[in-house]
Amino acid sequence: MIVFESVTKRYPGGTVAVDHLDLEAPKGRITVLVGPSGCGKTTSLRMVNRMVEPTSGRVLIDGADTAASPPAALRRGIGYVIQHSGLLPHRTVLDNIATVPLLLGTDRRRARSRAMELLERVGLTPALAKRYPAQLSGGQQQRVGVARALAADPPVMLMDEPFSAVDPVVREQLQNEFLRLQEELGKTIVFVTHDIDEAIKLGDRIAVLRVGGRLAQVASPAELLARPVDAFVAAFVGRDRGYRALGFAAVSSLPFEREETVRLGEALATARDRLNGGWVLVVDAEDRPQGWLSEDGARLAAQETVTEDALNLGGTLATEDGSLRELLDAALSSPSGRGVVTDGEGRLLGSISPSTAVRLIEERSSAPAGAPGTGEEA
Repeated sequence: MIVFESVTKRYPGGTVAVDHLDLEAPKGRITVLVGPSGCGKTTSLRMVNRMVEPTSGRVLIDGADTAASPPAALRRGIGYVIQHSGLLPHRTVLDNIATVPLLLGTDRRRARSRAMELLERVGLTPALAKRYPAQLSGGQQQRVGVARALAADPPVMLMDEPFSAVDPVVREQLQNEFLRLQEELGKTIVFVTHDIDEAIKLGDRIAVLRVGGRLAQVASPAELLARPVDAFVAAFVGRDRGYRALGFAAVSSLPFEREETVRLGEALATARDRLNGGWVLVVDAEDRPQGWLSEDGARLAAQETVTEDALNLGGTLATEDGSLRELLDAALSSPSGRGVVTDGEGRLLGSISPSTAVRLIEERSSAPAGAPGTGEEA
């Protein structure tokens, strides 16, 4: 556990970056610091590894005061990931990852073996091991940065806007990979971001800071969306917080409808016979949805069989154990007006209409807190 006890950082001239911060980051969980520019997020993070020294107060890691450890020794036991990866440009990917284990005295062969394992664990191929940072994409560099932070197997990781410098598609991939890794490793993580959506997706607890470094609210993502403590937090979280709160609302049973399908490679004549409202869902040989075929698409197709190039790929997929937000998004984004629902293996179960999704939301809203299907604890 990381504990901030009345921590203040005041710079010469009187500027206060962090003002009497009291905060706990639970062991094995992700605590996200979020807030507007100038609220002291990064300063707070950097006081954990003493890259910034507190003016007053204490930072404790598992009960030990960080001020009692030499800064270099403290930092070797803490993983640190920054926005632009901070890789050493003159070292290969493998040697970048092995940096901290080598500093700790691990022999080169073991350090490199560990680095190769981590390279694959963060989703990169072994073929990249001998490349230099400049030969990697931004997303690949960030993955290497995460692998390097994990190399010495630190119990604590600090992450300062690690995914903000990449495009939205790569950012989502990195976030998903990060959550997968955390599920496996269970590190104590303090994560800084300015993006409330990223905070809600990644955080077990979210600490919202005001300008001037004062703590406004600490809560789980669901509680923060449902019950912001004041107007500042409500405004920072955003006006669509009610919709985003549906991401934490599970449904106990899903009344999906049976959906007619046609397989890739089947005759277009078969597809035309199965059109429903001008659309038919196309699946592969294992019943995994591939896209929608429209009446116009079936008429204008250059071949006599159903092919991928004739499909409309619009629409997201919902899973049977997903959230109400997933269901509503799938229904609203589908070109046919029917949201596709799959099982845990990605196989088709059926479809759901926007009206059914809205009805489920209404039922949740009217149910007592903690009732089955509300997604809330009693």
